[in-house]
Amino acid sequence: MGFLELFVTASVPVLNVLLLTGVGSFLATGHVGILGEDARRHLNNIVFYVFNPALVSGNLASTITMESMVMLWFMPVNILLTFIFGSIFGWIVIQITRPPAQLRGLIVGCCAAGNLGNILLVIIPTICKEKGSPFGAPDVCHPYGIAYASLSMAIGAIFLWSIVYNIVRVSSNSIEETSNSSSHTQIEGHPEERTTLISRSLTYGESDNDFALPFSKGSQCFARRKVLTTQARILMRARKLVSSLSEVIDMKKLFAPSTVGVIVGFIIGVVTPIRKLMIGDGAPLRVIQEAAAILGDGAIPTLTLIMGGNLLKGLRGSSIRPSLIIGVVIVRYILLPLVGIIIVKGAVHLGLVHADPLYQFILLVQYAVPPAMNIGTITQLFGAGENECSVIFLWTYTLASVSLTLWSTFFMWSLS
Repeated sequence: MGFLELFVTASVPVLNVLLLTGVGSFLATGHVGILGEDARRHLNNIVFYVFNPALVSGNLASTITMESMVMLWFMPVNILLTFIFGSIFGWIVIQITRPPAQLRGLIVGCCAAGNLGNILLVIIPTICKEKGSPFGAPDVCHPYGIAYASLSMAIGAIFLWSIVYNIVRVSSNSIEETSNSSSHTQIEGHPEERTTLISRSLTYGESDNDFALPFSKGSQCFARRKVLTTQARILMRARKLVSSLSEVIDMKKLFAPSTVGVIVGFIIGVVTPIRKLMIGDGAPLRVIQEAAAILGDGAIPTLTLIMGGNLLKGLRGSSIRPSLIIGVVIVRYILLPLVGIIIVKGAVHLGLVHADPLYQFILLVQYAVPPAMNIGTITQLFGAGENECSVIFLWTYTLASVSLTLWSTFFMWSLS
Protein backbone atom coordinates (compact mmCIF):
# COMPACT_ATOMS: atom_id res chain seq x y z
CA MET A 1 0.00 0.00 0.00
CA GLY A 2 1.37 3.42 -0.98
CA PHE A 3 2.29 6.15 1.44
CA LEU A 4 -0.31 8.52 -0.05
CA GLU A 5 -3.12 6.01 0.46
CA LEU A 6 -2.04 5.49 4.07
CA PHE A 7 -1.96 9.27 4.56
CA VAL A 8 -5.58 9.53 3.37
CA THR A 9 -6.58 6.63 5.63
CA ALA A 10 -4.89 8.29 8.62
CA SER A 11 -6.32 11.74 7.91
CA VAL A 12 -9.98 10.68 7.82
CA PRO A 13 -10.33 9.83 11.56
CA VAL A 14 -8.45 12.98 12.55
CA LEU A 15 -10.77 15.06 10.36
CA ASN A 16 -13.74 13.37 12.03
CA VAL A 17 -12.37 14.41 15.42
CA LEU A 18 -11.85 17.97 14.17
CA LEU A 19 -15.40 18.22 12.83
CA LEU A 20 -16.99 16.91 16.01
CA THR A 21 -14.72 19.11 18.13
CA GLY A 22 -15.67 22.14 16.05
CA VAL A 23 -19.36 21.36 16.53
CA GLY A 24 -18.80 21.10 20.29
CA SER A 25 -16.97 24.44 20.37
CA PHE A 26 -19.73 26.08 18.33
CA LEU A 27 -22.45 24.73 20.64
CA ALA A 28 -20.50 26.06 23.64
CA THR A 29 -20.26 29.65 22.34
CA GLY A 30 -22.30 32.37 23.98
CA HIS A 31 -24.37 32.90 20.82
CA VAL A 32 -25.69 29.32 20.90
CA GLY A 33 -25.34 28.40 24.57
CA ILE A 34 -26.52 24.79 24.21
CA LEU A 35 -23.29 23.27 25.53
CA GLY A 36 -22.50 25.70 28.32
CA GLU A 37 -20.38 24.92 31.34
CA ASP A 38 -23.26 23.42 33.33
CA ALA A 39 -24.41 21.34 30.37
CA ARG A 40 -20.88 20.04 29.79
CA ARG A 41 -20.57 19.13 33.46
CA HIS A 42 -23.83 17.16 33.42
CA LEU A 43 -22.96 15.47 30.12
CA ASN A 44 -19.52 14.64 31.44
CA ASN A 45 -21.08 12.95 34.47
CA ILE A 46 -23.29 10.83 32.20
CA VAL A 47 -20.29 9.82 30.09
CA PHE A 48 -18.15 9.20 33.16
CA TYR A 49 -20.66 7.08 35.07
CA VAL A 50 -22.72 5.44 32.27
CA PHE A 51 -21.39 5.61 28.71
CA ASN A 52 -17.71 4.89 29.30
CA PRO A 53 -18.18 1.91 31.66
CA ALA A 54 -20.74 0.40 29.27
CA LEU A 55 -18.42 0.86 26.29
CA VAL A 56 -15.37 -0.51 28.09
CA SER A 57 -17.01 -3.50 29.76
CA GLY A 58 -19.03 -4.51 26.69
CA ASN A 59 -16.12 -4.52 24.26
CA LEU A 60 -13.68 -6.17 26.63
CA ALA A 61 -16.18 -8.88 27.56
CA SER A 62 -16.75 -9.81 23.91
CA THR A 63 -13.09 -9.79 22.81
CA ILE A 64 -10.87 -10.59 25.82
CA THR A 65 -10.15 -14.17 26.79
CA MET A 66 -7.54 -15.73 29.06
CA GLU A 67 -5.22 -16.30 26.11
CA SER A 68 -5.53 -12.76 24.77
CA MET A 69 -5.12 -11.26 28.24
CA VAL A 70 -1.76 -12.99 28.58
CA MET A 71 -0.74 -11.56 25.19
CA LEU A 72 -1.62 -7.99 26.28
CA TRP A 73 0.75 -7.87 29.25
CA PHE A 74 3.08 -5.36 27.54
CA MET A 75 0.45 -2.59 27.30
CA PRO A 76 0.63 -1.54 31.00
CA VAL A 77 4.42 -1.50 30.74
CA ASN A 78 4.25 0.57 27.57
CA ILE A 79 1.89 3.12 29.13
CA LEU A 80 4.07 3.35 32.24
CA LEU A 81 7.05 4.09 30.01
CA THR A 82 5.13 6.92 28.32
CA PHE A 83 4.58 8.48 31.76
CA ILE A 84 8.21 7.97 32.83
CA PHE A 85 9.81 9.41 29.70
CA GLY A 86 7.19 12.17 29.52
CA SER A 87 7.97 13.17 33.11
CA ILE A 88 11.70 13.23 32.37
CA PHE A 89 11.19 15.40 29.29
CA GLY A 90 8.81 17.64 31.24
CA TRP A 91 11.45 18.13 33.93
CA ILE A 92 13.92 19.13 31.21
CA VAL A 93 11.40 21.64 29.83
CA ILE A 94 11.06 23.14 33.30
CA GLN A 95 14.84 23.44 33.68
CA ILE A 96 15.10 25.23 30.34
CA THR A 97 12.06 27.54 30.48
CA ARG A 98 11.98 28.24 34.26
CA PRO A 99 8.18 28.56 34.60
CA PRO A 100 6.45 29.93 37.74
CA ALA A 101 6.16 27.45 40.60
CA GLN A 102 2.41 27.01 40.19
CA LEU A 103 2.87 25.81 36.57
CA ARG A 104 5.60 23.22 37.09
CA GLY A 105 3.24 20.37 37.96
CA LEU A 106 1.02 21.30 35.01
CA ILE A 107 3.95 21.23 32.54
CA VAL A 108 5.20 17.85 33.77
CA GLY A 109 1.65 16.46 33.76
CA CYS A 110 0.97 17.59 30.18
CA CYS A 111 4.23 16.01 29.04
CA ALA A 112 3.67 12.77 30.98
CA ALA A 113 -0.03 11.94 30.53
CA GLY A 114 -1.49 11.50 27.06
CA ASN A 115 -5.09 11.12 25.96
CA LEU A 116 -4.99 7.33 25.95
CA GLY A 117 -8.74 6.78 25.78
CA ASN A 118 -10.98 9.33 24.10
CA ILE A 119 -8.78 9.97 21.08
CA LEU A 120 -8.16 6.26 20.47
CA LEU A 121 -11.85 5.46 20.83
CA VAL A 122 -12.57 7.88 17.98
CA ILE A 123 -9.60 7.18 15.72
CA ILE A 124 -9.39 3.39 15.83
CA PRO A 125 -12.98 2.58 14.69
CA THR A 126 -12.70 5.09 11.85
CA ILE A 127 -9.40 3.62 10.65
CA CYS A 128 -10.90 0.13 10.76
CA LYS A 129 -13.77 1.23 8.49
CA GLU A 130 -11.47 2.71 5.84
CA LYS A 131 -10.83 0.63 2.72
CA GLY A 132 -7.11 1.29 2.84
CA SER A 133 -6.72 0.09 6.41
CA PRO A 134 -3.85 -2.39 6.90
CA PHE A 135 -5.57 -4.00 9.87
CA GLY A 136 -7.85 -6.48 8.13
CA ALA A 137 -11.61 -6.77 7.84
CA PRO A 138 -13.66 -4.08 9.66
CA ASP A 139 -15.80 -6.63 11.53
CA VAL A 140 -12.61 -8.05 13.09
CA CYS A 141 -10.62 -4.82 13.41
CA HIS A 142 -13.40 -2.79 15.05
CA PRO A 143 -14.15 -4.91 18.18
CA TYR A 144 -10.50 -5.66 18.87
CA GLY A 145 -9.52 -2.03 18.28
CA ILE A 146 -12.17 -0.83 20.73
CA ALA A 147 -11.05 -3.43 23.26
CA TYR A 148 -7.40 -2.33 22.98
CA ALA A 149 -8.42 1.33 23.24
CA SER A 150 -10.66 0.61 26.24
CA LEU A 151 -7.86 -1.18 28.04
CA SER A 152 -5.54 1.72 27.20
CA MET A 153 -8.04 4.19 28.64
CA ALA A 154 -8.42 2.28 31.90
CA ILE A 155 -4.69 1.77 32.46
CA GLY A 156 -3.99 5.38 31.52
CA ALA A 157 -6.58 6.57 34.05
CA ILE A 158 -4.89 4.55 36.81
CA PHE A 159 -1.47 6.06 36.07
CA LEU A 160 -2.96 9.53 35.62
CA TRP A 161 -4.60 9.61 39.04
CA SER A 162 -1.67 7.94 40.80
CA ILE A 163 1.24 9.81 39.13
CA VAL A 164 0.15 13.11 37.57
CA TYR A 165 -2.36 13.80 40.35
CA ASN A 166 0.44 13.65 42.92
CA ILE A 167 2.84 15.68 40.77
CA VAL A 168 0.34 18.55 40.62
CA ARG A 169 -0.52 18.06 44.31
CA VAL A 170 3.12 18.28 45.39
CA SER A 171 3.63 21.35 43.19
CA SER A 172 0.61 23.11 44.70
CA ASN A 173 1.61 22.09 48.24
CA SER A 174 5.08 23.60 47.78
CA ILE A 175 3.42 26.91 46.91
CA GLU A 176 1.24 26.73 50.04
CA GLU A 177 4.25 25.86 52.21
CA THR A 178 6.13 28.87 50.85
CA SER A 179 3.25 31.18 51.70
CA ASN A 180 2.88 29.59 55.13
CA SER A 181 6.58 29.99 55.87
CA SER A 182 6.39 33.67 55.00
CA SER A 183 3.43 34.13 57.34
CA HIS A 184 5.32 32.18 60.03
CA THR A 185 8.23 34.59 59.66
CA GLN A 186 5.88 37.48 60.26
CA ILE A 187 4.60 35.86 63.47
CA GLU A 188 8.13 35.38 64.77
CA GLY A 189 8.61 39.14 64.54
CA HIS A 190 6.04 39.78 67.31
CA PRO A 191 7.35 38.83 70.78
CA GLU A 192 3.89 38.65 72.37
CA GLU A 193 2.53 36.20 69.79
CA ARG A 194 5.72 34.12 69.99
CA THR A 195 5.36 33.92 73.78
CA THR A 196 1.74 32.79 73.40
CA LEU A 197 2.73 30.01 70.98
CA ILE A 198 5.51 28.84 73.31
CA SER A 199 3.16 28.73 76.28
CA ARG A 200 0.60 26.74 74.29
CA SER A 201 3.23 24.22 73.21
CA LEU A 202 4.32 23.86 76.83
CA THR A 203 0.73 23.39 77.92
CA TYR A 204 -0.26 20.72 75.41
CA GLY A 205 3.15 19.31 74.49
CA GLU A 206 4.18 17.34 71.42
CA SER A 207 5.86 14.36 73.02
CA ASP A 208 4.68 10.78 73.21
CA ASN A 209 3.56 11.32 76.80
CA ASP A 210 0.56 13.37 75.67
CA PHE A 211 -1.50 10.19 75.71
CA ALA A 212 -0.18 8.97 79.10
CA LEU A 213 -2.37 8.61 82.16
CA PRO A 214 -1.72 10.73 85.27
CA PHE A 215 1.36 9.60 87.18
CA SER A 216 0.74 6.81 89.70
CA LYS A 217 3.20 5.40 92.22
CA GLY A 218 1.87 1.84 91.89
CA SER A 219 3.71 -0.49 89.54
CA GLN A 220 0.42 -1.79 88.08
CA CYS A 221 -0.74 1.71 87.20
CA PHE A 222 2.67 2.44 85.71
CA ALA A 223 2.59 -0.73 83.60
CA ARG A 224 -0.97 -0.02 82.50
CA ARG A 225 -0.01 3.52 81.59
CA LYS A 226 2.94 2.17 79.57
CA VAL A 227 0.71 -0.30 77.68
CA LEU A 228 -1.84 2.39 76.89
CA THR A 229 0.90 4.73 75.77
CA THR A 230 2.26 2.04 73.42
CA GLN A 231 -1.22 1.36 72.05
CA ALA A 232 -1.76 5.08 71.54
CA ARG A 233 1.51 5.33 69.63
CA ILE A 234 0.56 2.41 67.37
CA LEU A 235 -2.87 3.90 66.81
CA MET A 236 -1.44 7.30 65.95
CA ARG A 237 1.09 5.78 63.57
CA ALA A 238 -1.64 3.73 61.87
CA ARG A 239 -3.79 6.83 61.48
CA LYS A 240 -0.86 8.76 60.02
CA LEU A 241 -0.12 5.92 57.59
CA VAL A 242 -3.74 5.75 56.39
CA SER A 243 -3.99 9.51 56.07
CA SER A 244 -0.70 9.71 54.16
CA LEU A 245 -1.81 6.95 51.77
CA SER A 246 -5.14 8.67 51.21
CA GLU A 247 -3.30 11.90 50.41
CA VAL A 248 -0.84 10.23 48.04
CA ILE A 249 -3.39 8.07 46.17
CA ASP A 250 -6.98 9.16 45.65
CA MET A 251 -8.63 5.73 45.64
CA LYS A 252 -11.96 7.17 44.55
CA LYS A 253 -10.36 8.57 41.40
CA LEU A 254 -8.13 5.53 40.95
CA PHE A 255 -11.10 3.16 40.78
CA ALA A 256 -13.10 5.28 38.39
CA PRO A 257 -16.21 3.78 36.74
CA SER A 258 -14.17 3.07 33.58
CA THR A 259 -11.68 1.07 35.65
CA VAL A 260 -14.53 -0.84 37.25
CA GLY A 261 -15.91 -1.44 33.75
CA VAL A 262 -12.55 -2.95 32.74
CA ILE A 263 -12.61 -5.26 35.75
CA VAL A 264 -16.18 -6.37 34.97
CA GLY A 265 -15.30 -6.88 31.29
CA PHE A 266 -12.28 -8.99 32.21
CA ILE A 267 -14.34 -11.14 34.59
CA ILE A 268 -17.05 -11.75 31.99
CA GLY A 269 -14.56 -12.48 29.22
CA VAL A 270 -12.19 -14.70 31.20
CA VAL A 271 -14.65 -16.72 33.32
CA THR A 272 -16.06 -19.24 30.84
CA PRO A 273 -19.46 -19.93 32.51
CA ILE A 274 -20.27 -16.21 32.75
CA ARG A 275 -19.10 -15.66 29.19
CA LYS A 276 -21.42 -18.37 27.88
CA LEU A 277 -24.33 -16.77 29.72
CA MET A 278 -23.82 -13.26 28.31
CA ILE A 279 -21.73 -13.36 25.13
CA GLY A 280 -22.91 -14.80 21.82
CA ASP A 281 -26.09 -14.98 19.75
CA GLY A 282 -27.46 -17.90 21.75
CA ALA A 283 -26.50 -16.62 25.22
CA PRO A 284 -29.46 -16.53 27.67
CA LEU A 285 -28.43 -13.12 29.08
CA ARG A 286 -27.25 -11.58 25.80
CA VAL A 287 -29.73 -8.73 26.30
CA ILE A 288 -27.37 -7.30 28.95
CA GLN A 289 -24.51 -7.21 26.47
CA GLU A 290 -26.75 -5.63 23.81
CA ALA A 291 -27.94 -2.94 26.24
CA ALA A 292 -24.34 -2.16 27.19
CA ALA A 293 -23.44 -1.85 23.49
CA ILE A 294 -26.30 0.63 22.92
CA LEU A 295 -25.16 2.77 25.85
CA GLY A 296 -21.52 2.54 24.79
CA ASP A 297 -22.31 3.86 21.31
CA GLY A 298 -23.17 7.23 22.84
CA ALA A 299 -19.75 7.65 24.48
CA ILE A 300 -17.61 8.59 21.49
CA PRO A 301 -19.65 11.47 20.00
CA THR A 302 -20.51 12.87 23.42
CA LEU A 303 -16.88 12.81 24.54
CA THR A 304 -15.76 14.64 21.43
CA LEU A 305 -18.43 17.33 21.76
CA ILE A 306 -17.46 17.92 25.39
CA MET A 307 -13.79 18.14 24.39
CA GLY A 308 -14.66 20.81 21.82
CA GLY A 309 -16.57 22.82 24.41
CA ASN A 310 -13.71 22.61 26.89
CA LEU A 311 -11.16 23.79 24.33
CA LEU A 312 -13.15 27.00 23.92
CA LYS A 313 -11.69 28.21 27.22
CA GLY A 314 -8.26 28.42 25.65
CA LEU A 315 -9.40 31.13 23.22
CA ARG A 316 -9.69 33.56 26.12
CA GLY A 317 -5.93 33.38 26.60
CA SER A 318 -3.70 33.73 29.65
CA SER A 319 -0.26 34.98 30.65
CA ILE A 320 1.50 31.69 29.86
CA ARG A 321 4.78 32.09 27.97
CA PRO A 322 4.96 30.70 24.42
CA SER A 323 8.15 28.82 25.33
CA LEU A 324 6.17 26.57 27.70
CA ILE A 325 3.64 25.68 24.99
CA ILE A 326 6.44 25.02 22.51
CA GLY A 327 8.19 22.79 25.04
CA VAL A 328 5.06 20.68 25.62
CA VAL A 329 4.44 20.42 21.86
CA ILE A 330 8.04 19.29 21.18
CA VAL A 331 7.84 16.66 23.92
CA ARG A 332 4.45 15.24 22.94
CA TYR A 333 4.75 15.36 19.16
CA ILE A 334 8.47 14.86 18.48
CA LEU A 335 10.43 13.36 21.38
CA LEU A 336 7.89 10.89 22.77
CA PRO A 337 6.93 9.38 19.36
CA LEU A 338 10.61 8.83 18.56
CA VAL A 339 11.11 7.14 21.93
CA GLY A 340 7.98 5.07 21.30
CA ILE A 341 9.31 3.78 18.00
CA ILE A 342 12.51 2.62 19.68
CA ILE A 343 10.67 0.94 22.59
CA VAL A 344 7.90 -0.79 20.61
CA LYS A 345 10.14 -1.90 17.75
CA GLY A 346 12.68 -3.16 20.26
CA ALA A 347 9.97 -5.08 22.13
CA VAL A 348 8.77 -6.65 18.87
CA HIS A 349 12.34 -7.59 17.94
CA LEU A 350 12.82 -9.27 21.33
CA GLY A 351 9.53 -11.16 21.01
CA LEU A 352 7.83 -9.33 23.89
CA VAL A 353 4.91 -8.13 21.72
CA HIS A 354 2.83 -10.42 19.53
CA ALA A 355 2.59 -9.86 15.80
CA ASP A 356 -0.87 -8.23 15.63
CA PRO A 357 -0.36 -5.01 13.59
CA LEU A 358 -3.37 -3.30 15.19
CA TYR A 359 -1.98 -3.96 18.69
CA GLN A 360 1.44 -2.62 17.70
CA PHE A 361 -0.17 0.42 16.09
CA ILE A 362 -2.01 1.29 19.32
CA LEU A 363 1.20 0.87 21.33
CA LEU A 364 2.91 3.34 18.99
CA VAL A 365 0.04 5.85 18.94
CA GLN A 366 0.09 5.95 22.75
CA TYR A 367 3.30 8.00 22.46
CA ALA A 368 1.87 10.49 19.91
CA VAL A 369 -1.45 11.61 21.44
CA PRO A 370 -2.12 15.08 22.96
CA PRO A 371 -2.27 15.63 26.75
CA ALA A 372 -5.02 13.95 28.76
CA MET A 373 -8.13 16.08 29.23
CA ASN A 374 -8.40 15.05 32.90
CA ILE A 375 -5.33 17.18 33.65
CA GLY A 376 -7.72 20.14 33.48
CA THR A 377 -9.82 18.53 36.21
CA ILE A 378 -6.73 18.00 38.37
CA THR A 379 -5.66 21.64 38.01
CA GLN A 380 -9.16 22.70 39.04
CA LEU A 381 -8.94 20.53 42.16
CA PHE A 382 -5.77 22.30 43.34
CA GLY A 383 -6.35 25.72 41.73
CA ALA A 384 -2.97 25.67 39.98
CA GLY A 385 -2.85 26.84 36.37
CA GLU A 386 -6.44 26.36 35.16
CA ASN A 387 -6.33 29.09 32.50
CA GLU A 388 -2.83 28.09 31.38
CA CYS A 389 -4.01 24.48 31.05
CA SER A 390 -6.82 25.57 28.71
CA VAL A 391 -4.36 27.45 26.48
CA ILE A 392 -2.00 24.45 26.35
CA PHE A 393 -4.93 22.22 25.40
CA LEU A 394 -6.03 24.62 22.67
CA TRP A 395 -2.64 24.59 20.95
CA THR A 396 -1.78 20.93 21.48
CA TYR A 397 -5.17 19.67 20.25
CA THR A 398 -5.10 22.04 17.29
CA LEU A 399 -1.65 20.80 16.28
CA ALA A 400 -2.71 17.21 16.95
CA SER A 401 -4.66 17.27 13.69
CA VAL A 402 -1.36 17.51 11.80
CA SER A 403 0.85 15.52 14.17
CA LEU A 404 -1.50 12.56 14.60
CA THR A 405 -2.11 12.32 10.87
CA LEU A 406 1.61 12.26 10.06
CA TRP A 407 2.58 9.87 12.82
CA SER A 408 -0.38 7.54 12.16
CA THR A 409 0.60 7.42 8.50
CA PHE A 410 4.18 6.59 9.38
CA PHE A 411 3.16 3.95 11.93
CA MET A 412 0.80 2.21 9.47
CA TRP A 413 3.49 2.36 6.76
CA SER A 414 6.01 0.74 9.08
CA LEU A 415 3.53 -2.02 9.98
CA SER A 416 2.13 -2.75 6.53
